[in-house]
Amino acid sequence: MRRSEFLRAVDDEFGARAVTLMSDLVLPGLGLTPQDALDTGVPPREIWLELCAETDVPPGRRYGVGRLEPRR
Repeated sequence: MRRSEFLRAVDDEFGARAVTLMSDLVLPGLGLTPQDALDTGVPPREIWLELCAETDVPPGRRYGVGRLEPRR
């Protein structure tokens, strides 16, 4: 997962709450907020899975999100 895919996935899943979650929610598995984790080089996929687990995102919405549809 690329950083851009991560940010798109967070925005799609959390909408208006995305900004607050990125800056205020400390992920227990990382000990950092999602934004701090990105800034320190934690892989976006790891952050995404931690964020999903902490916010109870259903497993069906955790994988393959954030990708743009392939070009035709």
